[in-house]
Amino acid sequence: MTASRIPTTAEELRGAGLRVTAARVALLETVREGDHLGVEAIASGVRDRVGHISLQAVYEALHALTAAGLIRRIEPAGSPARFEGRVGDNHHHVVCRSCGAVADVDCAVGEAPCLTASDDHGFSIDEAEVVYWGLCSACSTARSS
Repeated sequence: MTASRIPTTAEELRGAGLRVTAARVALLETVREGDHLGVEAIASGVRDRVGHISLQAVYEALHALTAAGLIRRIEPAGSPARFEGRVGDNHHHVVCRSCGAVADVDCAVGEAPCLTASDDHGFSIDEAEVVYWGLCSACSTARSS
C-alpha cells in the first residue's frame, strides 16, 4: 500500500487549469496560512514571499483562484471582502460587530427553520450561507470593563 501524496501548490494550480506563477503560488499559500484575510493583508504576504506585486495583479489572481474553487471569497455585510483557503464544505462564519474578527463555524445545529428554503423557486440548492453576528470574547470583555 502506498501513501497518498499531497499535491504541491503548483500541481493544484495546474489541476485547476491555471498557469503556475510565483505570485499565484505565493498568494494561494498566503491565503491558506492566513485567517480570513483581506486584500491588503494578502498583498503584503505575497510581497513578503516574492517581492513586488501590484494590487491589480493580486485582485486578478484572487479572482482566478476563486473562480477555480481553490479559495473562497466571503463578504460579511458592511465589511470588505475576505478570502480563505477552506473550500469544498458548507461551513459558515461568525463575525464580530466591533472589531470585524471572523471565525469558521462548522455547521448550524438545532432547529433549522432558515436552512431549508421555504420556496426554492425551482433552484437546485447545494449550499446555505449563514453568518452569525455578535461580539468576540475580547470585545465582549472590553465592553463589560
